[in-house]
Amino acid sequence: MALAISNYHLLRVNHDPTVSSSRFSISQHRVALCLSSPSLINVPKDFRWVRRRRRTLYVGCHTTTDSKVIAGDRMLVFVPPHPLIKHWVSVLRNEQTPCPIFKNAMAELGRLLIYEASRDWLPTISGEINSPMSVATVEFVDPREPIAIVPILRAGLALAEHASSILPATKTYHLGISRDEETLLPTVYLNKLPEKFPESSRVFVVDPMLATGGTLVAALELIKERGVANKQIKVISAVAAPPALQKLSEKFPGLHVYAGILDPTVNEKGFIIPGLGDAGDRSFGT
Repeated sequence: MALAISNYHLLRVNHDPTVSSSRFSISQHRVALCLSSPSLINVPKDFRWVRRRRRTLYVGCHTTTDSKVIAGDRMLVFVPPHPLIKHWVSVLRNEQTPCPIFKNAMAELGRLLIYEASRDWLPTISGEINSPMSVATVEFVDPREPIAIVPILRAGLALAEHASSILPATKTYHLGISRDEETLLPTVYLNKLPEKFPESSRVFVVDPMLATGGTLVAALELIKERGVANKQIKVISAVAAPPALQKLSEKFPGLHVYAGILDPTVNEKGFIIPGLGDAGDRSFGT
């Protein structure tokens, strides 16, 4: 599923046409985004299985069913409708999930989102090889085309943990950005980005929580200063909220964002609601 955003322009596009969901209703000018209560991996004793009630977030937009129309310079937000993605998001949501399981769940979610984000995006080369039985025509990811992973510390480390096992010939550039708890403004404390990215680079920026968007905007501006265009970047996030998506759509047209789930709001402290808490603290226990 893809949600296209340009001044909060949203559109649903399924990768798999056989996948359908009653959680989304589309009208001419609005998309109803229904957020269901998560299931839990460790079911509390007082937990009751009940019919799930849906909460709906309405966002003003213009919709279309033609995926070609939404290309161009509009930002796209993808929420893949995979049951494993929903499962790991639910594990992350659960306040009873212990730190080691939380970190593992974040890594597994990142693996799935990076897999989805790399679909139809990685350059390939074709040729022939000798299999044990005969000559076979094969296709490989082109190792000559640079692929970069930029996790935003520290929570981004957990979400990007399996990136190198999915993407061949990658380089990882760490970027440390902290957010002031009072002003919510970002401060860069570690920058391991190269002076210049190769011209044809494809860059995955990994930031688990897109709340107000300040941290990710600061990261993307640093990356763009080093020669990377918006369409060469894909953002990987566990949870995203409207304030961040609105800010990104205004500043980075053509950007692609992959999220495990979209939540309806951000509170006065800059935390996503219902969210999953502080992703860094829960991943590393500190």
